[in-house]
Amino acid sequence: MNLPPASSITQQVRAALAEDIGSGDLTAALVPEKETAQASVVGREAAVVCGSAWVDEVFHQLDTAVAVDWQVRDGQDAPADTTWCTLTGPARALLSGERTALNFLQLLAATATRARAYTARLQGTGARLLDTRKTLPGLRLAQKYAVTCGGGYNHRLGLYDGILVKENHVRAAGSVSAAVGSALTQAGETTLVEIEVENLAELSEALAAGASRVLLDNFSLEQLREAVRLNAGRAELEASGNVTLETIRHIALTGVNFISTGEITKNVCAVDLSLQFEA
Repeated sequence: MNLPPASSITQQVRAALAEDIGSGDLTAALVPEKETAQASVVGREAAVVCGSAWVDEVFHQLDTAVAVDWQVRDGQDAPADTTWCTLTGPARALLSGERTALNFLQLLAATATRARAYTARLQGTGARLLDTRKTLPGLRLAQKYAVTCGGGYNHRLGLYDGILVKENHVRAAGSVSAAVGSALTQAGETTLVEIEVENLAELSEALAAGASRVLLDNFSLEQLREAVRLNAGRAELEASGNVTLETIRHIALTGVNFISTGEITKNVCAVDLSLQFEA
């Protein structure tokens, strides 16, 4: 996806600043009001850059006199010890915004970096990496943007822009065939209509019912290869479950079209970044 709407970034930053600063930054108040400073954000480890718009918005909301000069761009691979940006302006604003800015930058860069590691394993296979709805509450659009910066692709953004019939939906409908039929009838202009199946028999039933995209949940590699054979190109196939950096390429080589995993958004480790004031 493209950069989320400005209104979304503004809202996320406003909430984060309110959470951190509350009624006022008691420590920054010790610095003279008119004091100015310069600082740099430095990456201590190699990472994929992501989150610049959130950093810009943090300091814009705190004080429009702060200038942020970026030396890298979102989606770029930055080696360790790279200066990502420099900041100049009122010292109080730089101090008050430091943690919030870094929180956004470290999380989104970590998500992008994780996605890049996974997509690198897919080179030459034809399979695409998809994210899921397993994101931090309130930061879904931000993390899904980060996934694309890392070379991955977005699945549906939420429950409103695609139909994914899962196991419990099938049980409620009574059968895979009934669930597929209902989904296709109610899809309207929705372009993503997908059904999750648990085994090869359900896959055959879904294909017979006219499914155009099928999620193969927790299939073994042998089952995935058989699913690709049975499908014979009739529907797009997505594999999910037990996807790791060690398994993803083996899964891709079975011939599936997509591989989805929550690992790239929920199991990320913050990128090591620091904001350093100039002496």
